[in-house]
Amino acid sequence: MLKISVLTFALLFSLPALAAPDAPPPKPASRPTSGVMRYDANGDGVVDRAEWNAGQEARFKELDVNSDGKLTQDELFARTPASGDNVLPTDKQVQRQTAYFQRLDTDKDGFVSKAEFLVQAGRNFARCDLNKDGHIDTAECRQALRRQPTTPARAEQ
Repeated sequence: MLKISVLTFALLFSLPALAAPDAPPPKPASRPTSGVMRYDANGDGVVDRAEWNAGQEARFKELDVNSDGKLTQDELFARTPASGDNVLPTDKQVQRQTAYFQRLDTDKDGFVSKAEFLVQAGRNFARCDLNKDGHIDTAECRQALRRQPTTPARAEQ
């Protein structure tokens, strides 16, 4: 009986030692791949101006498929999904893309330079940073995009 008690006692205290070593740490939550939070490089839940700028520079480089330092309209909108089951964008999408491209192309040379691209990126950050604290997040950007423009619309003639 004493042998069984000693064996039981030894077994109970040796089980933790026989158990698997420390369990692997939980995997970190996956980083967003779209939206403003994909630029949150340090994972603190907000995007600061430096993270935004770095993200926009990387985005420009990714869009510039021929690496010539400027974007054509085709490069800028190559990944824009068409609507529905269509392969090609609708006429309305093409009109919007053309207008946006022309707005970005401030020197009207038919290309969007990195500088022109980053100027608009800076405007986008400023528009989203409603409280002007130098940090943006998804909620703040959504709220900014719902706001009406501060300039009155032109009256139709």
